[in-house]
Amino acid sequence: MLDISLRVRVHVETLLAAQNDMGVCDAFEQYALVGKPDAMNAPHPPKVAGIDSTVPAPAHTVAPVAAGTSPAAPPNPPAPPGAVLQDRLAGWVSDLTTLHELTERLTRTSALDEALQELLRAGAALVGARRGLVVLEPGDGLGPDTTIGLGLARADLGHIETVPRSALSYGRILDGLPGGEDGVAEPDLFAEEGLHPRHREVAARLGYAASYAVPLTPESAGSTDSADRLGAVVWLYDEPAEPNERQRHLVGLYVRYAAEHLARLLELERTRTAMATMSGELLPARLPRVAGVQLAARHRTGPRGGGDWYDALPLPDAALGLAVGSVTGAGPSAVAAMGRLRASLRAYAVMEGEDPVAVLSDLELLLRLTEPARSATALFGYCEPAARKITLAGAGHSPPLLIGQRRTEFVETSVSAPLGMLACWEAPSVEILAEPGETVLLYTDGLLHRTGETTDRAFARLHAAAAGAPRALRRDPGALADHVLRSVLPDGLDAADGAEDVVLLAVRFE
Repeated sequence: MLDISLRVRVHVETLLAAQNDMGVCDAFEQYALVGKPDAMNAPHPPKVAGIDSTVPAPAHTVAPVAAGTSPAAPPNPPAPPGAVLQDRLAGWVSDLTTLHELTERLTRTSALDEALQELLRAGAALVGARRGLVVLEPGDGLGPDTTIGLGLARADLGHIETVPRSALSYGRILDGLPGGEDGVAEPDLFAEEGLHPRHREVAARLGYAASYAVPLTPESAGSTDSADRLGAVVWLYDEPAEPNERQRHLVGLYVRYAAEHLARLLELERTRTAMATMSGELLPARLPRVAGVQLAARHRTGPRGGGDWYDALPLPDAALGLAVGSVTGAGPSAVAAMGRLRASLRAYAVMEGEDPVAVLSDLELLLRLTEPARSATALFGYCEPAARKITLAGAGHSPPLLIGQRRTEFVETSVSAPLGMLACWEAPSVEILAEPGETVLLYTDGLLHRTGETTDRAFARLHAAAAGAPRALRRDPGALADHVLRSVLPDGLDAADGAEDVVLLAVRFE
């Protein structure tokens, strides 16, 4: 038994508890030594393949004896009691602190591509590499499949993909070939006799001489079955090299945690894609072409899917029916309710579209009978392009915005309750008379809610964005809609996922 003074024991235990909220025994148990004890006490190499490693080396208290020391050299002073153990524990604390910082950065990522980039950067720092790529290829075959590179352009990734899959380290992992469960190290590609000629050619062209690949398999999967694997990640060295045992252990711990985080983001991405696909299929595949007007629509949906919709359908007498609306709730049920409501509105518009109040009255009755637990806002307009006139009625919906060279103003509509809120809905219609070149912008409340501001401020921002649109953009309703989106929702909020759906329908009179 080691003779460790009370002062040393207290110092070590306090350090571990403060850094990792665990005791000494827990540290031994959860972070076991990798390799031989002497290797753990040896100084870590400052570089691997010429790359400075950002993994902090533990501060050693015992200097190693250099090989070939002259017998005349004075012997090293004896190590104080507990110094060896304290040195090793300090190394563990340093490694755990590094892992904690890297995993914290990974946890802050909320998009799949962003998380994959962070995985590549952190892993490259841990293994001492400069470049790498991650191949996302879920074993269940449900996708999405993608390849992202670090320090590699799209053309470089294309060159790598020309190499036969079985000749690549990550390809052997993805195909479940023997030897890929714990990672595949290729310390010197050009020294391997069995290296595929195309792999040799691509490696020489891109300038990498070694690689280290590990599988992306969540621990929650409970097995190493290829069906549970998310993909593989490989780091590339510029010269012959390979990670040492400590680096392999650290990157293994990090990748296992990263795989869990990626699995959650993958499910979120799949849900978002499914909801966007479902919503897109329920919305018009294309907008009709009607003489006298130009149409453009923009739709942004959140990860859960929402009930916002738009529609434009030709009506008799060269007229056009225009509609935007929103169903309360989110998720598949709201998307399905939106589809039913939109289909019903199309039928009512064909039968009595010249009377928008009658169209919304029939829609309100249907909603109250078939969807008693839901409410909806809607705006329907009967457009006569030849007269540049729109007769519209609204049910709890935001007023349209009329955008022209000499005026930018909200159209005054009557105050009315959403559909499904009253026993009998009815509100008077209003008429919009537009000038040549003016655009009527219909939109859903999600455009205002995504700003995160009060209603008055959101309306003011929307008005300012439309009024400040350059003259060249006003000739194209699609360009005008994009300008409004980017101005009202800056810093990428127009394209990012959000809790609120956003719909814009721009109608420009020629």
